[in-house]
Amino acid sequence: MDGPRRGRLIERYEAALPEGAWPNWVLGNHDRSRVASRVGRAQARAAAMLLLTLRGMPTLYYGDEIGMRDVPIPPDRVRDPHERRVPGLGLGRDPARTPMQWGDEGFSAAEPWLPYAGDQAAVNVAAQRDDPGSLLSLHRRLLAVRREFALAPYRTLAVDGDVLVYAVSVALNLGADEQAMALRGRVAAATDASRAGDDVGAETRLRGGEGLVVMSH
Repeated sequence: MDGPRRGRLIERYEAALPEGAWPNWVLGNHDRSRVASRVGRAQARAAAMLLLTLRGMPTLYYGDEIGMRDVPIPPDRVRDPHERRVPGLGLGRDPARTPMQWGDEGFSAAEPWLPYAGDQAAVNVAAQRDDPGSLLSLHRRLLAVRREFALAPYRTLAVDGDVLVYAVSVALNLGADEQAMALRGRVAAATDASRAGDDVGAETRLRGGEGLVVMSH
């Protein structure tokens, strides 16, 4: 995920919309590999911030809000008809269709229709619900904050290396290396929960995969 390319894609999409149209943003669905598997757990936080701070309708695929990953499916557990018709070609979509991990037992205490990744004891809704640093809590903060600017037009403010900054100001480091950006205001939401409420100004450093939603004072 690099800043300049993502910025251009957003601008082209917005420019193609007729007046009064409402964009729809989708990062995952039941036919694609899960976000955490495609970009990694750290960048999954930046991806969540991107999805939930752009103008338009965000569409979230179940499990991405807690960082569920693709699961290798043994041949005898395959359910997807594509894979069952032509085994071994990797056409199956089951790895991204495993049961929602509600608690430490996964979906329930019953045998699931597809296997879990093996991390369901930690990667589940119950474990993340009251953890302010969890991916689920980040989604909740972003959903609350977006009410303040969800209708504002998209506008790229800056692109520097892998960092994309757009109004309100949302700053996302879509790369792996730390970068500095000039931002001013109060941090309303952050991929690192400990930065929420901080005042930033002059040079603000963003670690790889880190993002900030900054509001004017």
